[in-house]
Amino acid sequence: MKNFFTSLLGSLAGLVIFSLGALFCSFLLIVVIASLGGGGGKKKITVEKGSYLVLDMSVNLTDAPPRIDRNLVAGALAGGNGTPPVLQLREATRALRSAATDRRIAGVFLHGRFTPADYGTGYAALKEIRDALQAVKAARKPIIAFLDSVTVRELYVASLADEIALDPYGELLMPGLASRPAFFAGAFEKFGIGAQVTRVGKYKSAIEPFTRTDMSQESREQMQKLLDDIWDELRGGIADARGLTPAGVQKIVDAEGLIRPESALDAGLVTRLAYRDEIIAEMKTRTGRAAGENEPFRQIALTDYATTMPASSGPAPAPLKTGAPPTGGDRVAVVYAEGTIVDGHGAPGEIGGERFAREIRRLRQDDGVAAIVLRVNSPGGSASASEHIQRELRVAARAKPVIVSMGTYAASGGYWISAYGDRIFAGPGTITGSIGVFGVQFEIQRLSNNLGVTYDSVKTGKFADALTITRPKTEEELAVIQRMVDWIYDEFVGKVADARGIARERVHEIAQGRVWSGAEALRLGLVDEIGGLDDAIAYAAGKAGLKRGYKVTEFPRKKEFTEVLAEFFQDIAPNADTRAAPAGGAIDQALARLKTELTAINQFNDPKGIYARLPLELTVR
Repeated sequence: MKNFFTSLLGSLAGLVIFSLGALFCSFLLIVVIASLGGGGGKKKITVEKGSYLVLDMSVNLTDAPPRIDRNLVAGALAGGNGTPPVLQLREATRALRSAATDRRIAGVFLHGRFTPADYGTGYAALKEIRDALQAVKAARKPIIAFLDSVTVRELYVASLADEIALDPYGELLMPGLASRPAFFAGAFEKFGIGAQVTRVGKYKSAIEPFTRTDMSQESREQMQKLLDDIWDELRGGIADARGLTPAGVQKIVDAEGLIRPESALDAGLVTRLAYRDEIIAEMKTRTGRAAGENEPFRQIALTDYATTMPASSGPAPAPLKTGAPPTGGDRVAVVYAEGTIVDGHGAPGEIGGERFAREIRRLRQDDGVAAIVLRVNSPGGSASASEHIQRELRVAARAKPVIVSMGTYAASGGYWISAYGDRIFAGPGTITGSIGVFGVQFEIQRLSNNLGVTYDSVKTGKFADALTITRPKTEEELAVIQRMVDWIYDEFVGKVADARGIARERVHEIAQGRVWSGAEALRLGLVDEIGGLDDAIAYAAGKAGLKRGYKVTEFPRKKEFTEVLAEFFQDIAPNADTRAAPAGGAIDQALARLKTELTAINQFNDPKGIYARLPLELTVR
């Protein structure tokens, strides 16, 4: 009883402290609104002629618009020292392509280091940034890059630059690619947690973290092929841009891994070594500023420049001869399916089957929407939720074009929802395929017994308590689940065969839960074309018969300022979703990774316990 009252008083004290904190935040809200002008914080942006467009790569590139722009609010509260910002991929590519033809923009300046988090800043997204930079080069505008301590991500993007300056005490952290999955079987054994799995597909390795302490041979085989494909794209792109050979790039990578400035210069990966102040001084001269002036060189941040462009404009429609009459709408709707696919509504950052199916149905019924582009950046998840989304997409395709654009991930359930697209675009480094199904059933009987907890039951049917986690499943119960897994896999294979026009036997050969790169998926017939989101939007507009000047709408949409503030204060609550990029320290990084893995486990909420998903976190570094 004493412990009860102690706990109660502690809870009340916590509630009082949190309430006082909320009141303090409310007071700060007034300061924030006042500092931002009370009307959304928008400032008038002007572009000075001769300016360089500055792309600060110290961002996390996401497909969907930022759920909440913490930098806007936190920056005001903390004097401008907000967390690394989120940059929407389409916003960046549109700005770069616009800069190519904007007479006010003299060139592009690159600096910083990407901060990948969740499903952002994947290699497929970087390819789209790189393609947009190609438009700047084609316009004969200079691209200047200043690099400090950077990775292959930054060099892949910056390799297109006319000049690449590396800090004399910087380095290229470019040892190649690796993936080191975590395995929980040993920890489960220690704590008394059991995991019983059912699966179809010898490459469906998503269940291995629960049952093994290392990779299976099949998993190792597919991961090696995937890494090789992605590395070939990165290494080849860098080599081509710098006038090198892939073998030459590999030689310096294997010789040093952490490449020193002098070695990077000698190998031709950079054009010079220079300090930041030297580059800034030169940029002042380039843009007509006096070297001794306190003013910065003529520039405009990409995020500011993006606000000067019409938010709803789309790329030129692809010149298609479809023979189909125009649908009558004047908009292309882009639906961002980014995150894990979960049953129900889903939390922010998740693809809730119910919520996304409802949105696609709304877009189908909206006569103003001429075509739908589904942008997928998902490792999959709930099989039933994936089917709910796919069903609505198939129905929508009867009324208007449905085009799919694959981002970094479009695998397993992510491929399930993509399969019936009228045309599927993917990046060469997209992680896709993984056509397979598994079931996982956790049980805590031994853990409970160790704690002195026991269970008993009464039931009205043989399998009435089959899905309980309080005991292991019997062989007969597992057989029931296996039959369900086999059936869903058979349905998955059949859907792919039907959607892609591939013989069922052939689909089964390339399925088996195996992941493929976008380049391999094109060869196998799982996708139609290598291209980015802009290519997909242009194709959708062309197929719908739209003319130049059509509008693009997005779901999830960008939030209004009042919504941003409301979500900011909601996010500081104790139960808020706080997934973010790992901090710099080793312990922080380890804890952040563990939290990500456990969050992924918590997203296993399919009512049947059956999933079409990649391994928990298929992370390529």
